[in-house]
Amino acid sequence: MFIDIHVHPAFYEPINEDPVKEDLRHDALDIHKNGTAPLEHIFNQMRCAGLDKLCLLPEDYSGSVGCLVTNEEIKKLVDMAPDKFIGFASVDPRDPEAAQKLEHAFRDLKLKGLKLHPGRVHVMPSDPIMEPIYAVCEKYNKPILFHAGLSWEPDTLTSYCQPMAFESVAANHPNLRICLGHFGWPWVRETAMLMVKYPNVYADTGALYFDNAKEFYTQMLTRDIPITWIDRSLRHQVMFGSNNPRFEQIRMAQAIQELGFRESTLELIMGKNAIEFLGGLD
Repeated sequence: MFIDIHVHPAFYEPINEDPVKEDLRHDALDIHKNGTAPLEHIFNQMRCAGLDKLCLLPEDYSGSVGCLVTNEEIKKLVDMAPDKFIGFASVDPRDPEAAQKLEHAFRDLKLKGLKLHPGRVHVMPSDPIMEPIYAVCEKYNKPILFHAGLSWEPDTLTSYCQPMAFESVAANHPNLRICLGHFGWPWVRETAMLMVKYPNVYADTGALYFDNAKEFYTQMLTRDIPITWIDRSLRHQVMFGSNNPRFEQIRMAQAIQELGFRESTLELIMGKNAIEFLGGLD
């Protein structure tokens, strides 16, 4: 089972009937070269990359630019391909009804986790307004995938996304599974430190890279931290993520398999850890 834990479906054709909203998504996400993609194109990309399932992440910035991809749109996509898509929810922590909306997403829409971007909503992970959201996740045993590290989206503040900003969440909520997206790059060692200290902290490989995927992964996962750190100590806490559509899944998938990890480690990174993080696939 090969799972991509970090996919943004903002330009999937079935949720882009409104050209005005499509334009908003291009501007708000600073992604301008992607057109809308029919689902058959998405499935073909998955086949080329060897992927079995994609975790679809929405973006709720309703306190500022708007809700770019809604929980209901994620549910629509999942219902169209339940064998391939796993849906996450999103809420804006600045919304007084955020906890109630998240409960609806888990209880009624049956979404599998929560995606939050502290740097975009300008709310620290340790801010008290986050506590009701964490409580809902703990109530339903749902994980959180945080954007961590660099963000190319407009109006983001990276200081809200440094790995150390998440330590109090991991410490105060030991039963809450959290993923630091993009491996917290460029703070890869800090991310690794948190993973060693807190078994409820995961990271995904959807790094916002330059150069190319293979060269960047080589630098990030074999030099910035030794490959043995993952192969021996962190192998149960790393998940494959592509950050598609900003980057091509096939390049990321090929690169992660060429770094020299043990086969048993690759099996964990490519799917088994994601199943654990999600609390199963049912």
